[in-house]
Amino acid sequence: MKYIAAESRIYDTERIIFMNFRAIDAARITASVKKLFMDCNYFIGGDILGQLEKALEIEDSPVAKSVLSQIIENDKIAAAEEIPLCQDTGMAVLFVEYGDKVCVENGSFEEAVQQGVREAYDEGYLRKSVVSDPVFDRVNTRDNTPAVIHTKIVSGDKIRIVAGGKGFGSENMSAIKMLTPAYGAEGVKQFILDTVRAAGPNPCPPIVVGVGIGGTFERAAQLAKKATFRPIDSQNSDPRYAAMEDELLEKINRMGFGPAGLGGKTTALGVNIETSPTHIAGMPVAVNICCHAARHAECEI
Repeated sequence: MKYIAAESRIYDTERIIFMNFRAIDAARITASVKKLFMDCNYFIGGDILGQLEKALEIEDSPVAKSVLSQIIENDKIAAAEEIPLCQDTGMAVLFVEYGDKVCVENGSFEEAVQQGVREAYDEGYLRKSVVSDPVFDRVNTRDNTPAVIHTKIVSGDKIRIVAGGKGFGSENMSAIKMLTPAYGAEGVKQFILDTVRAAGPNPCPPIVVGVGIGGTFERAAQLAKKATFRPIDSQNSDPRYAAMEDELLEKINRMGFGPAGLGGKTTALGVNIETSPTHIAGMPVAVNICCHAARHAECEI
């Protein structure tokens, strides 16, 4: 009898703990991820389109105006017909805030996300660009998986997902440097400008420049990617970094590469900086460049 009572108490404790969690069916996660990747490949964000339209107004060069007009027209056609706005529909990247009170039922979170990517790229007629091995085999996985998933555990009973398809014409122009504190703010800015200048017309400007500063080697790169997903009509909450964003954008646009690299005032649509605490001996800086097809969409489950 004592054993049964003890077992009952254990059961009751488990039931109480479970009742504090929110169950989310894996199929719902799959459906949400599928929609995110179809939407971000068909519908350009309002922040990007708005900046493109502003750029069109200020350009003097007939060539630059023509290129911007074609980009805007292309984005509107893609949205109207629900077709990819660029032939490179990217590698699937997700930033996830996973509530610590969430319990996934009928499957795992990881597989639910990968299945959503598979379905989006198959049913949405999106180009599948992922190869299984980076060096030797390089065989296409035929479903654009595996996706890259960055997960952060947060307080709460919801899952927030920001997803995007990252094309590699611009991804290949990205860079990271392990600066030391002696470089200071001027050294940070110089590295960012040097990276954009070296990229030139290759990332298909106008571009979005994501910058990650701080953390460790891998954290800086992650922050830079996350920065490209941030709306370009927003600014860093720290006024010092917000001023740096404005200064860098102005200097990048003075480089004159212009739309499609054919000259003009609009080489970049925005510069977004994200930061993280770092070691006293370091100041990592990563620059992730994204073309004007800056695909991202988000949802909360």
